[in-house]
Amino acid sequence: MRTVRTALAAGALATGLALSACSSGEQTASTSQAAEGKTMTMAISADPGNLDPQFTSLSVTMQVDWFLYDSLVGISPDGKQVPGLADKFEGNSTTAKYTLRKGVTCADGSPLTASTVAQNINFVGDPANKSTRIGVFIPPGAKATADDTTGTVTVTAPAPDAFLVRNVGGLHIVCSKGMKDRTILKQGSDGTGMYTVAEAVPGDHYTLTRRKEYAWGPGDFKQGQSGLPDKVVLKVVSNETTAANLLLSGQVNVAAIAGPDKQRLQAQKTFQREAGTPLGELWFNQKSGLPTADLGVRKALTQALDLAQLGKVITSGTGSPATRLVAPGMGPCPDDTVTGNLPGHDLDAAKAALDAAGWRPGAGGIREKAGTKLSLVFYYPTSLGPTLQSGAELLQKAWSELGVDVSLKAVSTAEISTVVLAGQGTWHAGLIPLTVSLPSQLVSFLSGTGPPNGSNFSSIKNPEYDAAVAKAAAIPGADGCADWATAERALFKQVNLVPFVNATVPVFGKGATFDLSEGSVIPSSIKMLSQ
Repeated sequence: MRTVRTALAAGALATGLALSACSSGEQTASTSQAAEGKTMTMAISADPGNLDPQFTSLSVTMQVDWFLYDSLVGISPDGKQVPGLADKFEGNSTTAKYTLRKGVTCADGSPLTASTVAQNINFVGDPANKSTRIGVFIPPGAKATADDTTGTVTVTAPAPDAFLVRNVGGLHIVCSKGMKDRTILKQGSDGTGMYTVAEAVPGDHYTLTRRKEYAWGPGDFKQGQSGLPDKVVLKVVSNETTAANLLLSGQVNVAAIAGPDKQRLQAQKTFQREAGTPLGELWFNQKSGLPTADLGVRKALTQALDLAQLGKVITSGTGSPATRLVAPGMGPCPDDTVTGNLPGHDLDAAKAALDAAGWRPGAGGIREKAGTKLSLVFYYPTSLGPTLQSGAELLQKAWSELGVDVSLKAVSTAEISTVVLAGQGTWHAGLIPLTVSLPSQLVSFLSGTGPPNGSNFSSIKNPEYDAAVAKAAAIPGADGCADWATAERALFKQVNLVPFVNATVPVFGKGATFDLSEGSVIPSSIKMLSQ
């Protein structure tokens, strides 16, 4: 998940997003010539917090980190693997080998070595280090060895990973100084990326400066290509209407707009790329002792919702029904795992299910069990536009009719990170979209250890899912799609989570053009325009 236009990102969360070009925007951009020496300002929906790329699951942070760091393997706009820091890569489900490009240097001018790359992989793969990238990019317990003479890195995984070459290849690589002292990475950087951090003002903006010597961008990048901005300002703009206004006035060059403001930008024939992303994903906290740990309760809560109507509300009627957990247009597996596998809308059946689970109507119509009221805290992110609040209010109404006392809590991206991902607060359910480009990138979020030692933030325990994943992981690439589909269906049978709608999020440009990879703007693709 590289970016959660959503709140979280897993694979490079972190978002695997499909993209397409708006033809009118392409035509507008083609009339302008590339301009040199300019500053590009990009609106980001929330403060990225800790910039250390190996300790984040936030999409906004992953977008910032793509300016500062590179990965061994790049992903092109059409989803294909292309050379990154490695110009050659090969492997299977248990081993991967990468040959580094020659001449790659870190921001301080020191050469990137195979030993440093191996150190990154071994650090993330060691569970003791508690990196959020373990199980997403690096399998737990994976080991890397290096040959600095040949510039090769060989990775061995203790268990099969169907997409090992791509997953390991997607890890942001930190240079040696940052590996020795990670404190410099929190508000700074030590990478091989095209930019370095010149100024960090949390909550307001981050200013980055381009490295003119940078010559190893993904794919067919060439040093000296025209239009690259000399500086990038990442401006924190939490309100989408404000971001749209700044874009139209020329104070911002790039902004992702998910809500209704996108219509007026499109009417202006503004340049855009489009990212498809899971927006409607309902998660239940299944930690022992919570009401939502009970399958009967989860099923009833789902039956009480008209998911089609809820999807229309949070996407302003522009969404499409979710058919699987991987982001639309990404990944090798086309199977529809959702249709027919989730409880249908039936309020009477929902009430009966809660009765059967021991939750009976009490004072004021609120259900009770053993003297305890059925009270739930529901989280939704503020960074994804006003429609999420409308959706949360519709859900609250439906669950209230079921006899549930629902408290809505709007949370920032930072709060999602601390409360949900780090397990430092109480929540029972939430709209928490998680975007990935491969089914294997979901595994650590859907099984295994929970916070603070793991990423299974909703405490899912589903043996059928685990068994199907183990089988799928041993089959390289798309040949294992049937087993990945079986794994997802097992989740929906237990109502571990409920995907119901996908959204198309335009990323608009004014005075600049760009491409997207897995939902993030590709720094090497940016071209500033003279008009």
